[in-house]
Amino acid sequence: MRRTKTTALPGRSALLPAVTALVLATASVCAPAQDTRLPDIGSSAGQVLSPARQSEYGQMLLAQLRHYDYVLEDPLVDNWLRGTGNRLASSSDQPQQPFTFFMMRDRSINAFATLGGYIGMNAGLVLAAETEDEVAAVLAHEVAHVTQAHVLRGVERAQRDQVPMLLAMLGAIAVASQSGSSSSDDAAMAVMAGAQGLALQRQIDYTRSNESEADRLGIRTLARAGYEPESMASMFERMQSVSRTNQGGDRERLPDYLRTHPVTTTRISEARDRAERMTRDTVKVTTTTPEGSRTEQVPLTGAYEGAARPFDNPMLPGTLRLPPGAVAGIDSVQFGWARERLRVLSANTPAQAIREYEAMRRNGPLSDAQRYGLAIARQRSNDLDGAASALAELLSEYPGDMWLGLSLAEVDARAGRTAAADRRFEALLERMPRHPAVVLAYAGSLAERGTPEAGLRAQEILRPLLNTSGGDPAFQRAFARASEMAGDEVRAGEAWAEAAVLGGRPEQALVQLNTLKKREDLDYYARARIDARIASITPTVLELRRQGIRDEDLRRR
Repeated sequence: MRRTKTTALPGRSALLPAVTALVLATASVCAPAQDTRLPDIGSSAGQVLSPARQSEYGQMLLAQLRHYDYVLEDPLVDNWLRGTGNRLASSSDQPQQPFTFFMMRDRSINAFATLGGYIGMNAGLVLAAETEDEVAAVLAHEVAHVTQAHVLRGVERAQRDQVPMLLAMLGAIAVASQSGSSSSDDAAMAVMAGAQGLALQRQIDYTRSNESEADRLGIRTLARAGYEPESMASMFERMQSVSRTNQGGDRERLPDYLRTHPVTTTRISEARDRAERMTRDTVKVTTTTPEGSRTEQVPLTGAYEGAARPFDNPMLPGTLRLPPGAVAGIDSVQFGWARERLRVLSANTPAQAIREYEAMRRNGPLSDAQRYGLAIARQRSNDLDGAASALAELLSEYPGDMWLGLSLAEVDARAGRTAAADRRFEALLERMPRHPAVVLAYAGSLAERGTPEAGLRAQEILRPLLNTSGGDPAFQRAFARASEMAGDEVRAGEAWAEAAVLGGRPEQALVQLNTLKKREDLDYYARARIDARIASITPTVLELRRQGIRDEDLRRR
C-alpha cells in the first residue's frame, strides 16, 4: 500500500505610527529592570486577568495579526494544525483549558504562546521539522507554558491599568518579529522592534525554571498523546543545527525560537533522559489498514507515570484504560502533505516555490509529498493541466486521499470542468459533510458561478458549520458571499461584519452593523442578533481607541 511511505505585505506601513505610539506609551511599564524571579510556592498571576479577559486579549492579538496579513489561512493546513494541537491539549494537565492554534506565514523558525491559550507557529518551523512528532514537541512545550500560566506571570508585576497597553505592545512586537521581507518598511519595523525588544524582554522572558517545567510537562504530554517523547530533544538539536549553518552574525544565525527559548546542552540531555525513561515503559505499535498505516506508543503495564495513561484526563475516571488502537495514531502521510503545502503557501510567489522544487529535483527524485507540493505550486501559477496530471497520478497511488481529491476538484473547477469538479466535491462532501476544508472549497467553487442556485447550495453546505467554524474569517466571508448570491442580504451583512471583527477591523464591523440595523425589513430575531453583536463588539472598539488604535480606512473618511 503506497500510503505507508514516509518521505511586500499590505498595511504594514500603516502599522508604524501605532506601534511607535505604543512603544512610547509602554516605556513606563518596561523600565527599569526588576528581579524576575517568582516565589517558590504559589502565584497570584490568576488575579491579574480573569480567564475571560485573557481570552479577549488573545482574540485581539490574533485579529490584529490577521489584519496585517501575517496569519496563513488555509483550511487544510488549519485543520491539520488544530488536530495536532487539540490532540496535545486534551492530553495536557488541564484539558479543560481552551486553545486556539494558528499558522503564521513567516519562514523563520518560531512559535509563541500568549494569553487565553492562543498559540502561533511559523511555517518555517514546520519546514524545519522532519516528522509531525517534532512539530508536536514544540506545540506541547507551548501548551505547557499556557497551562502553567507562564505568560500571565510575565506581566504580573504590571499595574492593572497598564496591562492592556502592555499586551498591545506584545502584539506589536510579535507582528514586527514575524517580518521576513527585505523591504524598507520591514527594515524600519525590525530596527524599531530591536530597539525596544531588550527592555520588553526583561518583562516577558521565561525564566529557566519556566523552561524546565515546560520541557518536563511537554514531554509527558507528548507521550500521553502518542507522539515520540524523544522528538523534543531532536527538534531542539535540529534548530541548533540550522542556526550553525546560516550566514550572518551570532544573532542572525540564531533561530527566533531559540532567542526566547534558549537551549543548552544540559537542557537537551535532560529532555533526552526523560524521553528514554518514558520510552522504556512503552512500545511502538504500527497498525495497517486499507486506508493506510498509523503508529502509536502503547504503554506497558506498570509503566512510568508520564506515559502510563495515553490521553490522561483528570475529568475521566482514574480506572479508565484505552485499549491499543482505540486512539488514532499519527498519519505521517498527512504531515508530508501539510509541510509541502506550507512550503508553497509561504513562498513569495508560486514561481519561487516551483524553483525550490526544481532545486530539490537536482539533488534526487522528489518524494511523493514534494510531488504534491509541486502540483499545488503549478495550480497556483495557473498551470492547471500540469497540476491535474500530477495530482491524478498521486491519487492513483493514494486512493481516497482527501488532500489529493480536494486539490484535484479545485483544479477541475478552475479549468472550467464544472461537472467533473462537482462530482468530486459531492463525493467528498458525502464522506465528510462537516469537514471545513471540503465545505469551504466547494463553497468557493459555487461562489464563482454567481447564480442564486449556487448561492443556495453554498448556504446549504455552510450552514451546519456555523457553530463550529463561526470563528474563522474565511468561513464568514464564504457564508456572506453565499448569502448575497441567495438574496439573503441581512445574513450577508451580519457575516461580513463578523469577518471584519475576526480580521482585526471591529470598528468597521460596528459601522456595518449599525447601518444594517436601520433596515426596515428586519424581523425581531434579526434585530435582536444585531443588537447583541453590537453590544459585544463595542467594548473591544473602546479598548482599542483607549490604546490609540483607530481603523485607518474609517479615519480617512
